[in-house]
Amino acid sequence: MPHRRDLHATLVHLLGIDHRKLAFKYQGLDFRLTGVLPAKVIHGIIA
Repeated sequence: MPHRRDLHATLVHLLGIDHRKLAFKYQGLDFRLTGVLPAKVIHGIIA
């Protein structure tokens, strides 16, 4: 079963955005939608 961060990475990929570069600042720190751990795009559910 894919992890939530992988699903987020897949959805952002479908919007045409690189999930590794999507970050926002909050209290001086960079936060990413997919979290700190590496996420991967699930190509099997796209097709």
